Amino acid sequence: MSSPADPKAVAAWLRSQGIDVAPPLHADQIAGGRSNLTYKMTDSAGATWVLRRPPTGHVLATAHDMGREWRFISAFHPTPVPVPEPIALCEDESVVGAPFYVMGYVDGVVLADHDTARAMTEDARSVLSYDLVEVLAALHAVDVDAAGIGTIGPREDYLARQLRRWNKQWEATYEQAGLQGLPMPELHRKLTAAAPPQTKVAVVHGDYRLGNVLASPDGKVQAVLDWELAALGDPLADVGWMLAGWIEQGEESGATLVAQSPTDIPGFASRHALAERYAELTGTDVGRLDYFMAFAHWRMACILAGVAARYLAGVMGDDGTDLTSFREAVETGLNRMVDDGLALLS
Repeated sequence: MSSPADPKAVAAWLRSQGIDVAPPLHADQIAGGRSNLTYKMTDSAGATWVLRRPPTGHVLATAHDMGREWRFISAFHPTPVPVPEPIALCEDESVVGAPFYVMGYVDGVVLADHDTARAMTEDARSVLSYDLVEVLAALHAVDVDAAGIGTIGPREDYLARQLRRWNKQWEATYEQAGLQGLPMPELHRKLTAAAPPQTKVAVVHGDYRLGNVLASPDGKVQAVLDWELAALGDPLADVGWMLAGWIEQGEESGATLVAQSPTDIPGFASRHALAERYAELTGTDVGRLDYFMAFAHWRMACILAGVAARYLAGVMGDDGTDLTSFREAVETGLNRMVDDGLALLS
């Protein structure tokens, strides 16, 4: 079988799609993604693209749908929401052993840790805080029918759908990840009982946070990445997710899906300021954000269990992750997520 991003095979396929590639094509795995595999592809002339494909081993039946992720990027590319240029989708699994897509390379930095954030000025961190909200508001303002994605899935009962889906993932992966004993069922029951009614329909990115955007040195969002969890539903789920991982100065920063949150250093806005700005931009009542933040902690724990199971099964490629440290961070982070979720609902 081909390697996860076989450069020769990818180059030949790109040329068959009418895309000029100067051989040889070189593939470098981009570290940091915890679900789909991402590679920077560079040809001998210096042209660059990014390839996204699923993990190499067994995955859940509904996960890692390259065509679905491709549809969202293609739909948003003509809108004010910044996304990489969609180049080509390959559904022929014989090329690299799985479907994949290629998008344009966007220059920018992902603020995935404190060192990266400190390289940006305090003023730029402030700009980025509010631009992140501006882009999210623009995302939620896109008319899903006009964008051609109104039939991509159900629109209503987003919370109920998500509570069912991610509980199934938790049940399927927590033992393999060695995460028995957490009060996840209790948190799931409370979230199900307290779920507020859905009042709006928008594209929910599903993983909207600093770690999934590329930023310029002056703090402007250059591209929103990682659309694999996108769906139609309640836009407040994105706001709750973003704020649940937004650590403020003086707070203890727990493990997240990729790294510790860098937002506890000077320059970044407060959670309250971000919520108020979102409400101002969209006219949305943000009075139930505690629920959506609790939901985010629970859902993040479910996702992290699946990530841990895949890493421990060795299907995530060689991105330099220390599995021992990662496993310890997972356990620490999961405990904190569940505790925080229960506290928000109390």
